[in-house]
Amino acid sequence: MQRVNEFIQNLIIYDYILFGSLLALFLLFVILGIVFRRKLSLALFFIFFAFMLLLGGATFGYKVMHDYLFKNEITLLSQKKLSFTQAAVVYGTLKNLSNKDFKSCKVSATAYRVSGNALKDSIRRLKPIANMSIVEEDIPIGAEREIKIIIDPFTYSGDYNVTLGADCR
Repeated sequence: MQRVNEFIQNLIIYDYILFGSLLALFLLFVILGIVFRRKLSLALFFIFFAFMLLLGGATFGYKVMHDYLFKNEITLLSQKKLSFTQAAVVYGTLKNLSNKDFKSCKVSATAYRVSGNALKDSIRRLKPIANMSIVEEDIPIGAEREIKIIIDPFTYSGDYNVTLGADCR
C-alpha cells in the first residue's frame, strides 16, 4: 500500500493527461462494443481492444513518457569490495540530459552473481544479491553528478557484477 501511495504522490500533470486520455479511449471503445453488440465478433474486438489499450497504454505510455521527459545517463566508473568490512563501494556519474531540472533522482546499485553462462546470468539478474539506493536532489539541465553508493551488508565472496539505474523526477 505504501508503494501505491508513493506512486500516486509522484505523479505529474503529464501522467494525469495520459491516464485521463486512456480512460476516455477505454470508455469510447467499450461504448462502441455495446453499440455493435449485434455483431458479436466486432463487439468482442472492441471490448478486448479497450482493455488492452487501458493496460498496455498505461504501462507502456508511462514508461516511454518518463524516459523522454526525464532522460538521464548513468555511468558506472568503478566497483570495489572492501576487505575490512562487509561492504562494496560503487562509483558512478549521473548526467541530466533532459530539458527539465531534476528535483530528485533515486539512484540504485544492484549486485548480482555472474557465472559466465548468458542464460544463467539473465535469470540471476532477476534475483540480485544486494541492492542499495540513494537520492540526489536538484540536478540542473546538463549537470553531471558523481555518485558514491555503499552497499552494506555485502557478504557475497564470489564473482559478481553491479549495475546502476536512476529514476529521476
